[in-house]
Amino acid sequence: MSAATDLATAPEPASRRPRLVGHAAFAAVLAMAGLPLYVHAPKVYADAYGVSLGALGTVLFVLRLLDVVQDPLLGRLAGAVRAQRGLAVTVGGAGLAAGMVGLFAVTPPVAPLWWFAGTMTLVFTSFSFLTIIFYARGVTAAGQLGATGHVRLARWRETGSLLGVATGAALPTVLAGAGLPAFPLFAVLFVMATLGALWLMRHDWPGGANLPDAGLRPILRDRVARRLLVAAFANAAPVAVTSTLFLFYVESRLAAPGWEGPLLLLFFLSAAAAAPVWGRVAERTGPKRTLMAAMVLSLASFAAVLALGAGDVAAFAVICVLTGVATGADLTLLPAIFAARMARVAPSATSGFALWSFVQKSTLAFAAIALLPSLSRAGFEPGAENAPEALRALSLMYAGLPCLLKLAALAVLATTPVEED
Repeated sequence: MSAATDLATAPEPASRRPRLVGHAAFAAVLAMAGLPLYVHAPKVYADAYGVSLGALGTVLFVLRLLDVVQDPLLGRLAGAVRAQRGLAVTVGGAGLAAGMVGLFAVTPPVAPLWWFAGTMTLVFTSFSFLTIIFYARGVTAAGQLGATGHVRLARWRETGSLLGVATGAALPTVLAGAGLPAFPLFAVLFVMATLGALWLMRHDWPGGANLPDAGLRPILRDRVARRLLVAAFANAAPVAVTSTLFLFYVESRLAAPGWEGPLLLLFFLSAAAAAPVWGRVAERTGPKRTLMAAMVLSLASFAAVLALGAGDVAAFAVICVLTGVATGADLTLLPAIFAARMARVAPSATSGFALWSFVQKSTLAFAAIALLPSLSRAGFEPGAENAPEALRALSLMYAGLPCLLKLAALAVLATTPVEED
């Protein structure tokens, strides 16, 4: 093992050891800033300001391309400011909170579409920067938690993240149901949550050695790291596919409009409940073996979706629970495996997690570019009466394609010697 790796994993004073509650809280805040952007923001600007969905979709697509392209640059920036991580995170947190307030709580002072684009850019950039620096810090923090440190840290972090997603998805609806100004209040609560997470993590950013960032070369040269990135793409792509098509599937294939929200919340709560359980199992049996078992469960669940049709809401709810449980392992164990590899080949990890973020986000671009035009060519029309052939195409894309992708991810992971780490 290199001297740099020794520094990355050398014990820190007890006062500098990672606070797992802080990592969970910070992950929850980042997750709260993710899903609402895609679920809530377009509807808010369409309903309140009359911006067309086509224009909003175009802006989101352009911003997603920008977001993917800028991740390697943000990784370099995170490496450059490693000696001032606390200040950098505070600035990033302020940008994230300001963007959310501008997006949801401020009446646009300029054309709403331009305001939407500007505030979303601020949120996207802050979110990406904070995610990279947070996960990179986790590589060195996990070294202070013993032999299973990467899994233990991931268990706390990803459970917090999943709870944050569920909160972000449900809170505006709950606030609106209580007769309150949902989105302005959501933005205020998000600012408070951000301040709380920054406070809980205030002692953790200075921890660990300030290792130089070696860039992408040692990561791309490493065969195991390359294979893990391929597995990450193939394993995240099914979630991108189902996220893109979920509303269409529930509304048209299940003929169950109005059930989208409860089913989505059921999925995320199941993932959040399962994540710590998978983590504990992985600490005893190993992360690779545990993750492969979860992937088999996910594969079987996706296959079962192919048999569903109109009215099968109860059966689909069970599948949402099972796929949520499997996703809890995906989101906890695969980042932990990759983080353990980064501790070996690129201990600063900023470029490594910039590349990881790039791979994860590219799955959403893949889903949007490949699926929606294909679904349209198959004759599917949202909200309309669709022919059986169009509904069959929707089912095959929603569940059949994820089966193939999950099989590919399972094959890559099975042949990757991660136990060496």
